Amino acid sequence: MSEEAGLGKFRKLPPGPGWIVRGLLTSLAVLGGLWALELHHFFATAIFKEQYLALILVIALVATFIGTKARKRGPADHVPWYDWCLAGLSVLTGGHIVIFFPRLVLDLAGSGPDRWLLGGVAILLILEATRRLTGWSLVVLALVFILYTKFSGYMPGVLNIPGAEWDRIAAYLYLDANAIYGLPLDVTSSMIIAFILFGRLLYAVKGDKFLTDFALLSMGRFRGGPAKVAVIASSFFGTISGSAVSNVVMDGPITIPMMKRSGYPAHLAAATEAVASTGGQIMPPVMGITAFLIAEFLQITYAEVILAAIIPAVLYYVALFVQVDLEAARWKMSALAVESLPKLANIMGRGWVFMIPIAVLIWTLIGEGWRPGKSAMAAAITTLVVSMFRADTRPSLKDLARTLEDTGRTVLDLVVITSIAGMVIGALQLSALASNFSLLLLDVSGGNVFVLLGMTALACIFLGMGMPTGIIYMLLAVMLASALTEFGIKPISAHLFLFYFGMLSMVTPPVCLATFAAASIAETDFWRAGWVSMRLAVVAYIVPFVMVFQPALVGDGTIMVILLSLAKAVVGVAVISVAAVGYLFERIGLAPRVLFGAAGLMVLAAPLTHWLTGLGLGMAVILLLWARQTRTIDRPTGAT
Repeated sequence: MSEEAGLGKFRKLPPGPGWIVRGLLTSLAVLGGLWALELHHFFATAIFKEQYLALILVIALVATFIGTKARKRGPADHVPWYDWCLAGLSVLTGGHIVIFFPRLVLDLAGSGPDRWLLGGVAILLILEATRRLTGWSLVVLALVFILYTKFSGYMPGVLNIPGAEWDRIAAYLYLDANAIYGLPLDVTSSMIIAFILFGRLLYAVKGDKFLTDFALLSMGRFRGGPAKVAVIASSFFGTISGSAVSNVVMDGPITIPMMKRSGYPAHLAAATEAVASTGGQIMPPVMGITAFLIAEFLQITYAEVILAAIIPAVLYYVALFVQVDLEAARWKMSALAVESLPKLANIMGRGWVFMIPIAVLIWTLIGEGWRPGKSAMAAAITTLVVSMFRADTRPSLKDLARTLEDTGRTVLDLVVITSIAGMVIGALQLSALASNFSLLLLDVSGGNVFVLLGMTALACIFLGMGMPTGIIYMLLAVMLASALTEFGIKPISAHLFLFYFGMLSMVTPPVCLATFAAASIAETDFWRAGWVSMRLAVVAYIVPFVMVFQPALVGDGTIMVILLSLAKAVVGVAVISVAAVGYLFERIGLAPRVLFGAAGLMVLAAPLTHWLTGLGLGMAVILLLWARQTRTIDRPTGAT
């Protein structure tokens, strides 16, 4: 379910309706895969993209109304009559687009009763489906923007805009390419379904076992090995799943108990898993839904997004890795026993089942320039082919059927959520609030780019509370990106800035869903884990500001400048990490931590020609601490 909000809401139905739901979920995966393979181009009759999107949405809505309860205590073993009615209305509103869109497209500006009436019903159906799957937050947000579109004429100042009539609003949201059947649903249905199917197939052929064993072998023999295993494994899993909470739920039951057994406090184990899993959203090559959205918004290739995102992602994990290592030293943790680690030969014996599909994905995506969905399907097909060569990785027909159904169940949330996101974007476009909100921010910031970035960061974290990263990114990209670019900030830097701070809501209290999930698994205090999560993710709060002013960190510059900037940034985040943990050779006090923090910021944020001052300050503090520790060790027993 979407960030776990809908857990427990699915019905346990008898064979008849149960088979219908399973068939619908499976069809979501199958249709998404076939569309990503572009097989529709071989049909004699042209198929409009909107027809396909409407079909996907119909399937998702019907599956939701049949398969989920309207309220927590609703019937769980049968489908009440009103849900069958809602499913029928879903077929009516979506089927109208599927069948008649070639005629409707000739007069999209029309406003006949068939448009606004069916549009109004479709809006209500999507709102109800969203409420069932994710709760009230997105529903309330959508209603706020829709009501603003109608009553904007009563708002003060720059927000005062003539409102639209209800029939115009309903018809626009129903049919316009910037609304329900717009970019968010398009990206999900054309690309993300294929990537989720690929990830599920990797799990079906035991690719997750390879990732966990590889992380154990590479990091288990070092101090604090279990936490480092969590960092490595979660970053790998995250590149495929793109969901912080899904990562935590899948990895946490393995990594969190392992960390606790090795001596990590429960709240630290939970925070480590939450931050590592959240970082998977920014780690190429997959990065979840948001990377595809950035590419579509900026009209650039997916490879360009990956190249721009890779250095900030590396800095994120460098900081986390350094802090995990220092925590291991601070808590005097040992490595895992060598005999408990997996053998390299065993890992590599099945590792190619994972590595070959990933290589195909990267080659087709970056080397050949294929569309992301098509590349994901090529990797998925490759996964099936190579898995057949080993009995222990060969999936059965039952495994494949379960994989398709699980893919559809995961996609179900995304389809409904992205349709309501499209609805919000449509309301923003119709009301012109997006451009006016940018003007308001520019006015309030007084022309100061630092103030604008600070307000934008706070808005991202505040609006992102409880919402999936991709959704909050889409809203912010529509509302705030133009304000940032008008200051001269590079578009890719502006969009990555929004992406990062939208993502950070996953680990920033009070509503940090990834941390909450990890704390539940660790059986520890949520608030304590939340504050530690912020500290472990400290670099993610800083790097977005730095990359705005240092384009080399998003891959803009000569190779030499990019490499030097990367080296400087790695040193800076490492020093900041020391300040965050408060440990180097020993526990350090407030004053050294402040000095380390200042030195790290100077190294990270200063231009290439001015960073040596910060490096010198950091080295001086290190030497002083080292000298103090040496005097303590050499002092004779009983000396005072």
